[in-house]
Amino acid sequence: MKKKIHAIGSAMVLAGIIFAGAGASGQDKKDEAAHKIVHFSDLKWTPLIKGCELAPVAGDPSVEGAQFVLRLRCVDGAKIQAHWHPNDESVTVLKGTFLVGMGDKLDQSKLQPMNVGNFLTVAKEMHHYGMCKGETIVQVHGVGPFKVNWVNPADVEPPDAPAAKPKQ
Repeated sequence: MKKKIHAIGSAMVLAGIIFAGAGASGQDKKDEAAHKIVHFSDLKWTPLIKGCELAPVAGDPSVEGAQFVLRLRCVDGAKIQAHWHPNDESVTVLKGTFLVGMGDKLDQSKLQPMNVGNFLTVAKEMHHYGMCKGETIVQVHGVGPFKVNWVNPADVEPPDAPAAKPKQ
């Protein structure tokens, strides 16, 4: 019984420290500036390939050795042709179904489905490809520089051109 009381007491002390620290008045302004919530509506989407857009979430993916987080949003049926990255890549499915395969050419018979919450790591320089079922959003994180190197650039469909603005 004494051990049980001690464990409960230790947990309560730890919880008190955590909650007290969260509201501590002596917290550095620097620490407060480092805490940033990114709302989905704040993301700035840029066309990447036909049917897919990319948005930075945190960090700078172009900086050597810097951590980054990106989101990729694709329409149903979007195909991401075979490519590779100079560094390891980690992917989490946030929405839809992301189908992924390894190799030099997109082969639908070899695609493996990843559902919401599934996580994938791809080693640097590993050739891989993907396809989306339903509107799909994946979160990519890693260490920069982040670069997409297409295995067969001729297979990649460029993003749709923006609609022409009507003349006034």
